Order: sequence, then structure tokens, then C-alpha cells
Amino acid sequence: MVIHRLYNALEDLAIRDHEVLSRMTVKLGPRQRPEPDLIVVGPGAPTDPDVTCFDAADVVLAVEVVSPESAVRDRERKPVLYAEAGIPHYWRIEEIHGQPAVFVFERDPGTKAYASAGVHHDRLKLTVPFDIDIDLTTLYRPRAR
Repeated sequence: MVIHRLYNALEDLAIRDHEVLSRMTVKLGPRQRPEPDLIVVGPGAPTDPDVTCFDAADVVLAVEVVSPESAVRDRERKPVLYAEAGIPHYWRIEEIHGQPAVFVFERDPGTKAYASAGVHHDRLKLTVPFDIDIDLTTLYRPRAR
């Protein structure tokens, strides 16, 4: 559900020529096509409805929501691959005490690696890749017992 709610929030905020997508692979290199939970593609990305994959150069943001099964990949492997491929922004979302925490990373063009740009708990307020202001407390809902 967090992916769906985040998708809707980003879709409402995305500027013209940017598109928010889920269930889409990103071609990072030969035999390397991971599927982030969400991506944002920028101007110049293909608009053909039959597209099933985007080149890393089209992606301005990759988002991964960590689950127990994906923790090592989302924390360690995927950020390295995305940074090496040139994706400028990476978010990792984890549930901490029943609420989302968004770990924001920006690619350093000198090192070609991600640098931390902060951790957001209640509100995600950024100016890149476009103006973003999301109440993170709306992304998770308590589970019924």
C-alpha cells in the first residue's frame, strides 16, 4: 500500500514532462534490468504506451521500499547499481516504529556514488527532482488486529 500511496502523492506533485511509474524495469547495462518500486522519468523519456523498460539516462529518481526479503538488495546492491548508471536521485523507504522513514540520496558526479541528503520521518519536503511536500504519516496505516 505504501507504494500506491506514494505513487499518488508524487503523481500529484510531478511537474510537466516528468512521469511517475511503477512495475517498470530500468536498463542499467547488459543483462542488468532491475525493477524499482517506483521511478520518475524526466523530459525526453519515451512516451510510447508499449514501453516496458527505460534507460537509466531517462530516470531522475528510483525509489525502493524495503521489506525483509529485499533489505540487503535495497540497502547495499541497488544503490550502487543506480549510482553507477547515473540515476541522480535514490530514495529508500523503511518502516520504523510503524511509520515510514525516507532515506534520501543524491548522486555525487565526482565520485559517481550516492551521498546522503537526509532522513525524513513525518514530512518529506524537497526541491529535487521537483518540489515535493508529502505528509509521510499518510503512507502507512495501522494494521487491524
